[in-house]
Amino acid sequence: MRAATPHKSVTDTIVQDLGAAIVTGRYDGAPFPTEQELADRYGAARTVTREAVKMLVSKGLLSSRRRRGIVIESEDSWNLLDPDVMRWMLQREFSLDLLIEFTEIRLSIEPGAAALAAKRADGDQRAAIDLAVKRMFAADQGEDDPLLSDIAFHVAVLRASGNRFYRQHCELIDTALRFSIRKTNDLKGVRFASAEDHKRVADAILAGHVREAETRMRDLIGGALDLMQRSRDEERRRERR
Repeated sequence: MRAATPHKSVTDTIVQDLGAAIVTGRYDGAPFPTEQELADRYGAARTVTREAVKMLVSKGLLSSRRRRGIVIESEDSWNLLDPDVMRWMLQREFSLDLLIEFTEIRLSIEPGAAALAAKRADGDQRAAIDLAVKRMFAADQGEDDPLLSDIAFHVAVLRASGNRFYRQHCELIDTALRFSIRKTNDLKGVRFASAEDHKRVADAILAGHVREAETRMRDLIGGALDLMQRSRDEERRRERR
């Protein structure tokens, strides 16, 4: 793999800095800088800042038109499935509503992927699912990382689905889990996700039980979603008192 060029590195730095600033609201109520102002701020050539702006336009965060200049788009225009945009959203103050939205997306994706994995997974993919569950049990004993082993399981299921569109969601699920797992465990009053619950999903997949795999995964994610929704409802009740 070739090392990134200095030009590319500067562009990426500007994109990451500006993207996080936009998404976390640092420009709320303030005009967005011009390309020249950005060039002066970052000590970069106009070609570099122009490329950074184009990248943010492609993510739906900005629009650039003659006479209007560079304008921040409304959140409805953002590409929320873009890994950078998701990561910047997680830099905001914690939002249970955002956590629920992430989990609703997972609930719409992962049970179907589990069903397909039960039908299609090859030997290597089955081994990856089995290994991820074993890592979760090891994490319970302090012998592995609980977050990474949990992520490894869900990503392994997506990859085992044999569907390219499901596999395209691996990074989405990775990001969502990094955001949600610790909060979900806090709501449950536990330190780690249940390895046993994940094993039930894995057992159904490895046995080729399509409907059971889908149901087990739906129960796993749906249970977490129900917990979040109850927590949000309780917060709202407290706010009304």
